[in-house]
Amino acid sequence: MEQFRAFRIHERDGGVAAGFEMLRIDELTAGEVVIRVRWSGINYKDALAATGAGRILRRYPLNGGIDLAGEVAGSTDARYREGDAVLVTGCGLSETFDGGYAEYARIAGDSVIPLPDGIDLMQAMALGTAGFTAALAIHRMEHNGQTPQKGPVIVTGATGGVGTIAVDMLAGRGYEVVAVSGKPEADALLTALGAQRILRRQDIDFGSRPLEAARWAGAIDNVGGELLAWLTRTVDYWGNIASIGLAGGPQLVTTVMPFILRGVNLLGINSSATPREPRLAVWRRIASDLRPRHFDRIVTRTLAFDELPGAFAGYLAGRVTGRTLVRIG
Repeated sequence: MEQFRAFRIHERDGGVAAGFEMLRIDELTAGEVVIRVRWSGINYKDALAATGAGRILRRYPLNGGIDLAGEVAGSTDARYREGDAVLVTGCGLSETFDGGYAEYARIAGDSVIPLPDGIDLMQAMALGTAGFTAALAIHRMEHNGQTPQKGPVIVTGATGGVGTIAVDMLAGRGYEVVAVSGKPEADALLTALGAQRILRRQDIDFGSRPLEAARWAGAIDNVGGELLAWLTRTVDYWGNIASIGLAGGPQLVTTVMPFILRGVNLLGINSSATPREPRLAVWRRIASDLRPRHFDRIVTRTLAFDELPGAFAGYLAGRVTGRTLVRIG
């Protein structure tokens, strides 16, 4: 096979250097399935990896991109045939294995997900890790007893990739959704996605008691820090909090009171290391009862592969709303 183009990340002089290179298949990390990549997307984690702003890669060099979707170009794994539509999210891409920012990827068979009926390749990457994470959070909450009838679910960091998709999915399932956003310019988007109320972070009275008045039946938190601590004090009896992000800080200062007096459940959501069977189950739900209703609003821009390097700064500066698609091939 001829050479192909990849966005490759190197460690040089104690920092990171990244850019386009030409590679061959045999230069990629090992795997049973070769995929002709059509689409990828940009996550905050991708921006950290590509710029060196966060220590994401565990080995160098690697191709960036924690998500990809495309067709099988060749496989030694009997589960996949040439031409099969497939996707991969997380599973160590752009951490220990070459990722999706390349025209071809070589992936372990157990990490490859057959594209489920109900979505296409572009829609799969309109969701990517962000959509899978949002769906995984709802999936785990509902397995833990969450239902729309129990009351409102609050989503923090609601204008980000995970947040916007979570709002759409929850509203589609019939939940009353309350969005926490610091971006007034995104209010129309959140309302269109299904948020019934919008709270400004700066307007929240966090209180100081171990338990505050119960306000939420459940929560999806993309922020961490003070906001997550406040959620533990304000989620109602037997409610679930899905903890996903730490943009507001990694520390959690709270007490055991919400957990032993109200039975609140704090669910850690790790999308990258999700085992294969629940991963398959969640993707089936994404293509059916959790399928977003507003792909056109979730995706706020589509970039050509050439434009990828210039897109990361906006993520680090917190200027990005919604999802960015990257057309690879």
